[in-house]
Amino acid sequence: MISTPLRLELSPVLTPPAHTTWPGSVWIGEVWRDRVEALHHDSETTGQPVCCRLNNADGYGRARLLVRSPGRIHGFIDLEISNGELDFADLAQHVARAVDAGSAEDSARRSRTVTVVICTRDRPQLLATALDAVLALDYPDFDVVVVDNASATSETRDHVQGHADPRVRLVCEPNPGVARARNTGLRAATGDIVAFVDDDAVVDRYWLTALMAGFDRAGSVGCVSGLVPAGEIRTPAQAEFERRVNWSTASAARVFDWNSPPQDVPLFPFAVGEYGTGANFALDRETALQLGGFDPHLGAGAPTCGGEDLDIFFRVLRSGHQLVLEPAAVAWHRHRDSDASLEDQMRGYGMGLGAWLAKIAGNPATAALAAKVVVTRGPALRRHLGTESHAIAPTMMMRGAWEYGRARLRTRRELART
Repeated sequence: MISTPLRLELSPVLTPPAHTTWPGSVWIGEVWRDRVEALHHDSETTGQPVCCRLNNADGYGRARLLVRSPGRIHGFIDLEISNGELDFADLAQHVARAVDAGSAEDSARRSRTVTVVICTRDRPQLLATALDAVLALDYPDFDVVVVDNASATSETRDHVQGHADPRVRLVCEPNPGVARARNTGLRAATGDIVAFVDDDAVVDRYWLTALMAGFDRAGSVGCVSGLVPAGEIRTPAQAEFERRVNWSTASAARVFDWNSPPQDVPLFPFAVGEYGTGANFALDRETALQLGGFDPHLGAGAPTCGGEDLDIFFRVLRSGHQLVLEPAAVAWHRHRDSDASLEDQMRGYGMGLGAWLAKIAGNPATAALAAKVVVTRGPALRRHLGTESHAIAPTMMMRGAWEYGRARLRTRRELART
């Protein structure tokens, strides 16, 4: 008698094309540890094999899985794919060895209200996917503000206004720039916490629960950022982007405090890459408003092309509030899939970093602190810049600094005329 195999069927976190032609493509999904452990036990008890099938895996040679438990993640594992399947014994071994990367315990104070802000511009299809994921969250008390940032068509407005869910509101920001759009969303928010997610990201169902747990990790948390792993790697450009950034490499939840510099982050508080990214973070609304919101001279859509997230993270810390990195708050990201779009994005990151550094240098207090870091931690700084130079062209940083100065000058002239 032939025994029927036990089955484990996994689906990709994002819906990619059914087939990929690039041999380096990586199928990305998630697996629940208790399910693997239960199937492993059943297989050991009955002698039945376990068939682990991946949906939409045609053309993929490797899989990257996020290992999960309720309210907790255990890190990523990488496995070979053969004919659309994984070797279950290999999977079970990797799952057993997975290390906890962060947790969102049930102690999160669900009394907090949250407004989720999605800023978007002429990307209605991406927005629809992002919005559907947000509305499926398990958190009980939140609303959604979609900021239409100077879109050229009415598609975004039509989609949001036609949405049946009463939790969704549309506001418009006619002046382009993500910092301006986020400020508009911040002012429109009614929740105690304002959570920001990009329109090209898809949040995990437990995303808000994890973010709120982050606000309980210290006494005066002003910002919590989450994990932003690649949701698909089907082109060389996407693989290269994942290699260049460190959005998904956090190994544990961390609390950053201006008055308690971490020994393993020698460039603190300027090692902004340690704090997360603007694609996935939340701010205490009152704290953000007291800080004046986002700097409109920074960010995508402005001449500086970026840096608004680095700036707000730094200012939250400098104000005396803690910043928490909470890896269990997962937002899967759609990396740019062409070489041209990748280079545009990296140029923008370089300009944004340069613009933010120019802002630091232009403030006597922060400039003095930066000089102290350079003097006392020079070797670490050189190593850091050597690593960054492979991902960000120094010329773009210089251009960003120049554009920031020009943007500030334009603002002063406009104010002088009023």
